[in-house]
Amino acid sequence: MTLGGDLPVRRLGFGAMRLAFGGSVRDPETAATVLRSAVDSGVNHIDTAGFYGFGDLHSHEVIRQALFPYPADLVIATKVGPVIEGGVVPTAEAKPDQLRQLVEEDLRRLGVDRLDLVYLRVGGATAAPGGVSIGDRFAALAQLREEGLIRHLGVSNVDAEQLAEAQAIAPVAAVQNQFHVHFRGDSELVAQCAKDGIAYVPFFPVGGGGAPIDHDRLKAVAERHGATTRQVALAWLLAVSPAILAIPGTSVLDHLTENIAAAGLALTDEDMAALSE
Repeated sequence: MTLGGDLPVRRLGFGAMRLAFGGSVRDPETAATVLRSAVDSGVNHIDTAGFYGFGDLHSHEVIRQALFPYPADLVIATKVGPVIEGGVVPTAEAKPDQLRQLVEEDLRRLGVDRLDLVYLRVGGATAAPGGVSIGDRFAALAQLREEGLIRHLGVSNVDAEQLAEAQAIAPVAAVQNQFHVHFRGDSELVAQCAKDGIAYVPFFPVGGGGAPIDHDRLKAVAERHGATTRQVALAWLLAVSPAILAIPGTSVLDHLTENIAAAGLALTDEDMAALSE
């Protein structure tokens, strides 16, 4: 798939959150090993955020330590908007005039002159999409794009109305919302993204965030293919729409190998029908 019309990416990427926020890894060298293994296995799309961190371990710094100087084809996507005010979980949102500082911090921490893809993440950790205007904040990021600090823009945790508001301001290359085989509320938005040439990048692709995957419904399909339920969930995402880029995250090498293998799992029409019941 080509992200934003000019960045070729493989459809199975890597989400960095679990390396430093919500995962079991607390050793930077172990986290770096997982990242290097992902890239060595062909992954060229890494999703991160400045607020992914716990203690002294943060995903931006792990990515730079593990992969800099970056491979020429590597695409690093980041998110701005949430602000941590004490503790480790973002509890506030940046105002339009604060977004420049967040983008400049991401540039410095990742060691790049231009960010490949920056999402405006809307809402806090548990906020549902919709209900607020994102125009002023997205326009602030669009200005940074005009200045050459950002290559492509995205939006995260938005509804169709908010996406349209962003599109009226500047091109949107990607949408990142919650979506998986048993959480399909965004089906219409996924179809719209495919029509408009926008990448749709689900977070929690194998469950999480209050919407866990019911593994019993995946078990029969997994058994037919000699696969795991996690692999079937990822394969379903890749099969359900050509717009989808999957970014499963892990802090465990064995899980990384399992996730990457899911890209080669071809589900049949019978499988897809069974998973839609």
